Amino acid sequence: MSQPIPAGTLTGRTALVTGSSRGIGADTARYLAQAGANVVINFRNKAPRAEKLANELRELGVEVLTVGADLTDPESVAAMMQAVKEQFGALDLLVLNASGGMESGMAGDYAMVLNRDAQVSVLEHALPIMPDGSRVVFVTSHQAHFIRTTPTMPEYEPVALSKRAGEDALRERIGDLTERGVGFVVVSGDMIEGTITATLLERANPGAIADRRESAGKLYNVSEFAAEVATAAVEPIPSDNTRLIGDTGSFGGE
Repeated sequence: MSQPIPAGTLTGRTALVTGSSRGIGADTARYLAQAGANVVINFRNKAPRAEKLANELRELGVEVLTVGADLTDPESVAAMMQAVKEQFGALDLLVLNASGGMESGMAGDYAMVLNRDAQVSVLEHALPIMPDGSRVVFVTSHQAHFIRTTPTMPEYEPVALSKRAGEDALRERIGDLTERGVGFVVVSGDMIEGTITATLLERANPGAIADRRESAGKLYNVSEFAAEVATAAVEPIPSDNTRLIGDTGSFGGE
């Protein structure tokens, strides 16, 4: 993997990436650790996978904490933040990467509970241990970010609407975050090759990924997009608090 952030840039700082035992979250955690950050790997299940990643990152010379937490359960989230406080004292970077809503067998409101309510809950539980100069990064997709003006595939619409609702709920807190000295940035990407969501969409709508790739000219893969998410942790925050990654030509205004 390339190294988007110079080694040592984040030495002494602590980053928590939600949903980071695999995929974009795992690669984001790798990039942050390469830059010197201590990392908190959050997962919902599959503890062995999280521990395998943790051992890999410890070889870089950073501290790593793995915490199993269901983000839709406030008590679970509170326990996670308490564990972070006990081990590191503070949290300098919160990457809100975990999302979902296309899983089978979930309640009808699951997408909104996870992609809106849980995102706000995690932020609220994290803020007491986030010092002046820390940052929050919210990861989303163009299909969600632009859902108010550009329709998406029916299979993805509940997820898109709930992720946009989560983004809006977090944006409402920018004033409070600014007063606390906490930066906030949204990183929005087009469909990402190799993600669980892309796999589920392809299963529900065969050819969807190829069609989008042809329309956009290029789709980022997991590690490429994760590099952009990690970079958002250190680069100046745009005036509109938004980093748009990949083609946006087929999407209308916000």
